Amino acid sequence: MTDIRTPQDMPDVTAAELALGVLDGEERAAALRRVLAEPGFAHDVEAWRSYFGQLFAIWPEVAAPGGVFERVERSIDAPHGVAPPRSRFWPALAGLTSIAAAGLLVFVVARPPQAPLPAPAPVETPAVRSLLVASIAPTAKGTAIAAVYDPARGLLRVTSGDTPAAGRSAELWVIGADKTPHSLALLASGGATSVTPGVAVRRQLAAGATLAVTIEPEGGSPTGAPTGPIVLKGDLSAV
Repeated sequence: MTDIRTPQDMPDVTAAELALGVLDGEERAAALRRVLAEPGFAHDVEAWRSYFGQLFAIWPEVAAPGGVFERVERSIDAPHGVAPPRSRFWPALAGLTSIAAAGLLVFVVARPPQAPLPAPAPVETPAVRSLLVASIAPTAKGTAIAAVYDPARGLLRVTSGDTPAAGRSAELWVIGADKTPHSLALLASGGATSVTPGVAVRRQLAAGATLAVTIEPEGGSPTGAPTGPIVLKGDLSAV
């Protein structure tokens, strides 16, 4: 068993976000620069990866869809300078990656490691910052996405998912203690989404609250409430 600290002993949640892959753009670049410049931060990133890796090792294997490897070979063997035929393979592969990350988030919350992690050596650290995570799964078909919320910063990050049809937008909602949907953000196309909700909405972001995605007219719901079908849904849990 790798000698690592438990997540609760690592208060810098940026390390967890980098290890889980929810950082994007300049924030990811900044975190990677920290890995090179700060040995302590680099250690925390690897500790998070090791921690998730232990859980991933006992996660049940899932066979790849039929024809995946043949499509990889056709893509590799395409003549130089000639674009291969437009394929659904890469979006499918991206979808499988998101599902794996989302499933791992649920596994972190729902099932502890089979063997206890070693107790860390006493160190002085800042106050522990808990995270809330959710696997937001499709209600019918589509790609699952993962969400990580840091209450200390009031920052919510969501991995990228399927792109809605032209003229439509995917809108993220939270349904908390007041049982009323509150809009969080329009999900970005082709990248992760980061949002800092207002204070009133943050009160709804707690363990047990539901995150849901609906398909709305371009630019979001015109009424301030969901008007389209729920395509993704999942509950927040503390980790």
